[in-house]
Amino acid sequence: MALDGIMLSMLKNEISENLIGARVDKIHQPSKEELVMSLRWNGGNGKLLISASASSPRIHFTEASVDNPKNPPMFCMLMRKHLSGAKLIAIEQFGLERLLHLSFSTYNEFGDPVVIKLAVEIMGRHSNIMLIGPEGKIIDAIKRVTADMSSVRQVMPGMAYVFPPAQNKMNTLDIDGMELVSRLKNGRDIPLSKALMENLDGVSPIICREISETVTNGMDTRSHDLTNEECGHLVETIESIAESFNNGSCAPHMVIDENGHPVDFAFMPIKQYGGSMEVKQFDSFSAMLDKFYSERSGADRMKQRSNDLFKFVVNLADRISRKLDVQRQELARSTEREILRVKGELIHANIWMLEKGMTSVVLENFYDNCKPVEVKLDPRLTPNQNAQHYFSEYRKADTAERMLKKFIEKGEAELSYIDSVFDLLSRARTDDEVIAIREELVSQGYLKNHKKNNQKPAKLLPKEYVSTDGFRIFCGRNNIQNDKLTFKDSRKHDIWLHTQKIHGSHTVIVTEGREVPETTIQQAAIVAAYNSKGRESSLVPVDYTEIKNVKKPSGSAPGKAVYEHYKTAYVRPAQFENIFENK
Repeated sequence: MALDGIMLSMLKNEISENLIGARVDKIHQPSKEELVMSLRWNGGNGKLLISASASSPRIHFTEASVDNPKNPPMFCMLMRKHLSGAKLIAIEQFGLERLLHLSFSTYNEFGDPVVIKLAVEIMGRHSNIMLIGPEGKIIDAIKRVTADMSSVRQVMPGMAYVFPPAQNKMNTLDIDGMELVSRLKNGRDIPLSKALMENLDGVSPIICREISETVTNGMDTRSHDLTNEECGHLVETIESIAESFNNGSCAPHMVIDENGHPVDFAFMPIKQYGGSMEVKQFDSFSAMLDKFYSERSGADRMKQRSNDLFKFVVNLADRISRKLDVQRQELARSTEREILRVKGELIHANIWMLEKGMTSVVLENFYDNCKPVEVKLDPRLTPNQNAQHYFSEYRKADTAERMLKKFIEKGEAELSYIDSVFDLLSRARTDDEVIAIREELVSQGYLKNHKKNNQKPAKLLPKEYVSTDGFRIFCGRNNIQNDKLTFKDSRKHDIWLHTQKIHGSHTVIVTEGREVPETTIQQAAIVAAYNSKGRESSLVPVDYTEIKNVKKPSGSAPGKAVYEHYKTAYVRPAQFENIFENK
């Protein structure tokens, strides 16, 4: 899963056809390593997403709506200062390097026309976005690289921009067949797909595997074992890729697993997975990448913004788990209290034969077929005092067991609640959702309220969907909203749904007095499963019943509910996107 040089070249053409001559209207920085530029031109406008994330570096048009931080980061402010109103005049790629330079015509502070470049480097963990001034010096970068971080190439404001170090690879679109074969035969003896990655420029791992699959019939033969026939077939296969690129027949393809989740993408049809994966062709490379990264990037973006909250919730769950482990161990020890009582009884029954100063005695246990048992004694105590000591320890253990059971029950409920918060946080896609979860933790006493005076509380409505039968379906975004949706906003004959023994959002079908058809129940169950911890599962059980059968236990944490007289539907969360618009 990598954006290779050939695909970047086609993206460059796709972007150039639409944006050359367009002016920068707005610039946002939704996350630490991501920019969204809104551009306008005669008769149209569009948004260009540029990401330097190590896990998903890319550049493409986007239709996704992204929440922006309340206070723009410094790099975003700098971009606005230099590029607001600027005109895009050129986009350059250098060979098949994963590097684009976007040139903008604008004016400096003296009103003189200048050209400022935006260097977009798509190179895994070394990806970066740099603003370069007219003199070729770096104004700033979304990732600064100091000498301590890299001795090869530093990226700091004021330094001259230099290209990334060149790799000793062959251009896939213009290879010398004999040289390639020589490299493969004389280089490292590794599987062909890996050898191609080491020697070809412009292709990603999935393309190298596809070439190897074609040449070796799926065997991925080692490079030194290639036959002359396979070498000839290899050169022909690579030349056919170059021909497809040159005649414009390359097209975006996405690999999708059996659950409907995107797995990889390429600029050509992919056959290596056989029938185990679906390969879908898209109309444009931007549309494909936007679809591929939309949900994944949304999750990554919110994790970056709510990283402190994630750490707090994880540490809190870990602390509760450790405390529960200690309590369970103490409970296990307290179950031996009956032995203490029996020893006290045996001392009383045989007190006539005991005397002060004894350290132990072997007595017949009349509770266990008169088997001999050794009873430890304190030589400082009388026989009766030793018996009372055992009875006292028995009562302590008995009290401890009763108290520990309550503590463990309370701790398990607390841990379940914190797990539900983690689940909701992991599915949050907007700043307001994260703020609402933070407010919930404050209201429950887990966090202190550090809200700024000018920060308004999050205002969130439940997620709303409409079934194909026309019924409205609501789904909570956090535990407090779950309680409000279920116990305040719904009527007794509305249908309530929740994943069975899996953390998830409360889901409600508004019946308005009508009978709910089975199709709506199934679709609402899919909503409940999709908005739960079981989202990635292939099949999820969802319980459903009327609201009147749902109760909130007294004193329980937000989101907790018990219910009766229910039925269960088994649904596939992957069907969600085929039915509803993802909200």
